[in-house]
Amino acid sequence: MGFTNQEDQLDAHLIERGVSTKRVFDHPVGLFVLFFTEMWERFSYYGMRALLTLFLVSELASGGWEWTRESAMELYGWYTGLVYLTPLIGGFIADRLTGYRKAVVLGALIMTLGHASMALEGSGKIFFYLGLVLMILGNGLFKPNISSIVGQLYPDNSTKKDAAYTIFYMGINAGAFLGMLLCGYIGEKIGWHYGFGLAGIFMFFGMLQFYFAQRIFGVLGESPKETRERISSEKQTHTADDSIESETSSPHVVRDRLIVIIVLSLSSIFFWMAFEQAGGSMSIFAKDYTQRMLAGNAALTFKWVDAILTLFPLVIVTWVLFSLAKKIFSEYPISILFTGLSFFVIWCLGIWKVYREFNALETEVAASWFQILNSFFIITLATPFSKVWEKVFNPTGPVKFALGLILLGIGFAVLGYGSKDIPQGAATAQVSMIWLVLAYFFHTSGELCLSPVGLSYMSKLSPQKFVGLIFGVWFACSAVANWLAGMSGSLIDKISETYSLSTFFLIFAVIPGIAGLLLILFSPILKRMMHGIH
Repeated sequence: MGFTNQEDQLDAHLIERGVSTKRVFDHPVGLFVLFFTEMWERFSYYGMRALLTLFLVSELASGGWEWTRESAMELYGWYTGLVYLTPLIGGFIADRLTGYRKAVVLGALIMTLGHASMALEGSGKIFFYLGLVLMILGNGLFKPNISSIVGQLYPDNSTKKDAAYTIFYMGINAGAFLGMLLCGYIGEKIGWHYGFGLAGIFMFFGMLQFYFAQRIFGVLGESPKETRERISSEKQTHTADDSIESETSSPHVVRDRLIVIIVLSLSSIFFWMAFEQAGGSMSIFAKDYTQRMLAGNAALTFKWVDAILTLFPLVIVTWVLFSLAKKIFSEYPISILFTGLSFFVIWCLGIWKVYREFNALETEVAASWFQILNSFFIITLATPFSKVWEKVFNPTGPVKFALGLILLGIGFAVLGYGSKDIPQGAATAQVSMIWLVLAYFFHTSGELCLSPVGLSYMSKLSPQKFVGLIFGVWFACSAVANWLAGMSGSLIDKISETYSLSTFFLIFAVIPGIAGLLLILFSPILKRMMHGIH
């Protein structure tokens, strides 16, 4: 189908649903309303996650709770595990009761209250725990439903849908990047409750921006019953690829593909269990075992790098906001005003942070700073990876999963090597920060091999009547993996006292590495069992 026909088809799709046909960068303006809503939600989630473990283990004198690493990591595991489990319930509530849009607004409001409660942690621990519960519940309503609205903006067979999710994914990473950078910095350098509270302010702005621009989406996400009927009708009108369709009627094809789904889902547990050490044991490594005090040229270089990393993303997302404002300000001024206010605040904070660091007598890298490297590498490596898949080497899904697991293992092998000289059972050390930087580089490379492929293959391999269940399985595996990440991370002291810190990290190198090699070994069989899905 030609480009013009695709554009006409998209316009017809939007008009039929009462959605605004105005465009920004050749996409519906509604996509960018969702972009900023998701950006601020990820700002709040990752900003808080960057602080959680560090706050729990920090000394009472610095405002922390001085928990043992084991206890802090166990709480981290329960929190992140439940965050990935509640979207199963939130998706069901939206489907049956509220609709997607109300679920997004309600989830954002609950998360805002959660951050506010956590900001009051100094008034009593009950506020901190209440905040965590509200964050878990709010995320369950928010996370699955905003992604659903993105998909509904486009016809099922639109070539723009993949590009739309890429843009949306950039919003996720921009928010995560800025949240870890600013909330982490303010939490560590100024006060923990300020960091927790700041995350909530931007969640609140994101909610208001979405709430006052809802008319842009027409009927999308409004009535669960109408949405289900429309999707059912569209699926009957748009035929899928005949070569695949004829095969799905065979029970053994369905069985084989379900086996592949199970194998890939279980493999993802090994990946995320290790990858999510970022907010746990890797944060501990950054805080207690990494040389973060810089002087001379090293300090000056870091200040300039940090300034660029702080301000450049703000320039990009401000440009996106300006482009959106030109299109919708006349119709949705309140939405744009709230987003503009949030950007004014974040620009002030960014400039203040850069100014403060350049005028500081000592340069100490915040322990939470290293977590921004994941988002930074995703943004810089996503295009090169897509070019490699497109022009050089594009293996099957199981092989990409395997590469992701192996690259993740290499990242932990780097940390294991970097910590080899730390004495057995040592509580602190001064290891070069280059090892953490390299680890995040390999971990992000692994994520780019596995994460974009995962949801795509769940959708392609699943029988149509089981799609919801299969996505539920995928998120349930992520929940299990996050819980395991906390539980396994809690063993850091026991393993480093009995063996060494290097041994602890090498365990996370070996387990994903073995899983990756097994996937490569069985990939020819798995490829046949996919029966034509590529």
